[in-house]
Amino acid sequence: MKDRGKKHRDVVSWSRFFWCTLFVIFSCVLFTGFTFSTFRLLFGETFRPALVFKWRAPVMESISGDSPVTRSISIRETVMLPDQALIFLNYLPSARLFTKEDIDCVYFSAESSQRQLRKPPLDVEGGGDRDNQIVRCPRQPRGFTVSLALKSSGHVPPPGPSHRWDSLAYEAMIDRDNTTIVFVKGLNLRPERLSNVSRYECVYGWDFGRPKFLLRSDVVSIAQEIVRCKTPLSVLNSPRRMSTSNNFVKVSVRPKGRGIFRSIARPGSGLRPGNDPYTRKQYEMCVCTMLRNQARFLKEWVMYHARIGVQRWFIYDNNSDDDIEDVIDNVVDMLSKTKDMDKEVNYNITRHVWPWIKTQEAGFSHCALRARDTCEWVGFIDVDEFFYLPSGLVLHDVLQNQSRYSYVGEVRVSCYSFGPSGLKHVPEQGVTAGYNCRLAAPERHKSIVKPEALNSTLINVVHHFHLRKGFEYVNVDKGVMVINHYKYQVWQVFKEKFYRRVATYVADWQDDQNAGSKDRAPGLGTRAVQPPDWSSRFCEFTDNGLRNQVLRLFADPETQTLPWQEVGEQANHRKTRNKRKA
Repeated sequence: MKDRGKKHRDVVSWSRFFWCTLFVIFSCVLFTGFTFSTFRLLFGETFRPALVFKWRAPVMESISGDSPVTRSISIRETVMLPDQALIFLNYLPSARLFTKEDIDCVYFSAESSQRQLRKPPLDVEGGGDRDNQIVRCPRQPRGFTVSLALKSSGHVPPPGPSHRWDSLAYEAMIDRDNTTIVFVKGLNLRPERLSNVSRYECVYGWDFGRPKFLLRSDVVSIAQEIVRCKTPLSVLNSPRRMSTSNNFVKVSVRPKGRGIFRSIARPGSGLRPGNDPYTRKQYEMCVCTMLRNQARFLKEWVMYHARIGVQRWFIYDNNSDDDIEDVIDNVVDMLSKTKDMDKEVNYNITRHVWPWIKTQEAGFSHCALRARDTCEWVGFIDVDEFFYLPSGLVLHDVLQNQSRYSYVGEVRVSCYSFGPSGLKHVPEQGVTAGYNCRLAAPERHKSIVKPEALNSTLINVVHHFHLRKGFEYVNVDKGVMVINHYKYQVWQVFKEKFYRRVATYVADWQDDQNAGSKDRAPGLGTRAVQPPDWSSRFCEFTDNGLRNQVLRLFADPETQTLPWQEVGEQANHRKTRNKRKA
């Protein structure tokens, strides 16, 4: 009996041990799975979040007779500019890209949720970047919050977090050395000066209000508005895998002892330049420009520079509302049908939405990185600036001559500033043939640079960049090449400059600062009031060099009209549209 009781107790003990062991193993498996899932959630290995909408379900809409699809809109975040709101949309896989006709900007009163205002958007940006559509709405009245509404359904999403434009990490990209380049507004650093990296750190995460879940890394360099960070390995591995979701890792900067800058900068969604700096570039000469409402000058600017050797154009659009996208499409379509030396001309023009205010230097740095893999040389000029080669050479000849020494990384070209040349109305033949009187001495220079030669800080002051050790700049002889800068055109055109300057370190026209700067019109002051003698100002030397060259190369032999010249109904249509806008 004792033996049988003992055996029974042994069986019970082993049974308990077996089930306890099984429970422990099962618990460990569950815990490990949960931990791994959490780890992958934090560092983006395979996480695919599901979108959960807290507002009413979207309607089903049939498009062009196809089966019904879900149409909804989701706001990621909003950036408040002085005169408009940039509303960034989340990517919804089932939705078409939105247009201006699909959406209304909706303004809610803080005092009464029933009080609403509706306005049409200024524009809806998107291009091919479906996960980053931007709706530009007029700035809301004081005391109102801005959101959006679908016209077809009335669907109004929550407005999302709102950020100030002047204190924000606004762009980011991972460079070929695996560092992250962050563009930050509000650092207030001095121009052309390196700052102390030990005073800052970079921060990665989704929610900067929860410090426990953030990754921190060292700053490699910091100058002006550009911060270069060491990228954590987990972030390097995650952005591409997470590019189909709306939970991109964001990056920001924290001055030590202070708070983290708000951020919309997502390194995983930006361009990642290639890895081989020694590959022969596709284009020898490219140009980069930043503009606002200058579309009417593009055709002349592109056609002329294509003739002298420019092969690729990067246009950074700083909140234009003059249908620039349509103009670029029309220019490319029309110009691609023309022939030069019996060969089809490929006008490779791309528009990059760059809505950030007073960030021209940062935008040029961004463009230099984008162009680095495909362009041997990049010129940084405005659309009212034209390379002029009095010698009759083309850009290829000049660049080959100037860069015969391997240490040359930048070519600096003197600028001559042209005045209204006695005109009171916009010249019908365009800029180059219309203005022929300028100041006698050059005012400054602009640069053509090798992107591979740029210093890693990417410091520039619009007119030139800082170069890596081992590279130097050269000045081009004015008899070989200059820039004709049509800076002071007829008042109708010039007064538009009073709206806002794009350069970070140049005061706006209305600000009473740096009155003697070359960035200002001498004696004009801070108000857009036309001086009685404006048409005769800035005329010290008659210069018909580029004018004669353009007429010889482009004018129709019978009518003497130029290919970018608007005539007849086209000109009347533009005049009517300008009057309507005014």
